[in-house]
Amino acid sequence: MHADLYEIRDSFGFFDAWEERYRFIIDLGRSLPSLPEADRTEDRLVRGCQSLVWLVPSFDAGARTLHLDIDSDAHIVRGLIAIVLAAYNDRTPEQILAFDMEGLFADLDLLAHLSSTRGNGLRAMVARIRQEAEERLAA
Repeated sequence: MHADLYEIRDSFGFFDAWEERYRFIIDLGRSLPSLPEADRTEDRLVRGCQSLVWLVPSFDAGARTLHLDIDSDAHIVRGLIAIVLAAYNDRTPEQILAFDMEGLFADLDLLAHLSSTRGNGLRAMVARIRQEAEERLAA
């Protein structure tokens, strides 16, 4: 079960210190299922991430939704993945492309509290998901 975007926003507002928010993000990551070793392949790696991040997209043609299985070798990144999944997972390509992820990051004040390489990796993951959505629209 993935975290709900509204719950994440509410929880972020509840915490005063960024240390508490980091712990919350790591806890979100712990709730994610791990990707099977067979899915941790070179072609599924997200380029531009400091840590290893694997993305396995699948498209449900009937519902027209993109399902995303994403995993990382880093605890904080798994938490960031949980936030991205709350916004994007099991949405239509149109919904994914219309969602303001940069706005979400700004609302959570996330990028200001991540290293630049971690922030760039987060943006690379979002760009890769958006690319998948664009490819589904074009198909």
